[in-house]
Amino acid sequence: MPPVIHIELPARDLDRAIAFHERVFAVTLERETVDGLAMAFFPTVGVGAGAALVMGDTYLPTLDGMRAYFRVHDISATLARAESAGAVVLYPVTDVGVYGHVAEFADSEGNRIALQQPRDQGAH
Repeated sequence: MPPVIHIELPARDLDRAIAFHERVFAVTLERETVDGLAMAFFPTVGVGAGAALVMGDTYLPTLDGMRAYFRVHDISATLARAESAGAVVLYPVTDVGVYGHVAEFADSEGNRIALQQPRDQGAH
């Protein structure tokens, strides 16, 4: 089992955050209430960490601190969708050798979101 099982991304406005992330990642998030918190879960595929947007008093968006990396098939297209949804690019698509390509942007809530496209998928 991977050591990381779940990542929660803070949201100030859950509706806005859901709309933004659904547009950027071309997925549908599933709303749930867990332990009294409004959440929206990203779909999970295979083995790896799950992720959710969550709104609550102790959830504060930030550009500083931990980075959540989302694996994507086409990093340039994903970053373009993020920009068209209002994201600010913080780190452009960059070749990082055997790890492929990475990029970072600020989402609608003010979180730093990182993208990674594996080397075997090539850069677009």
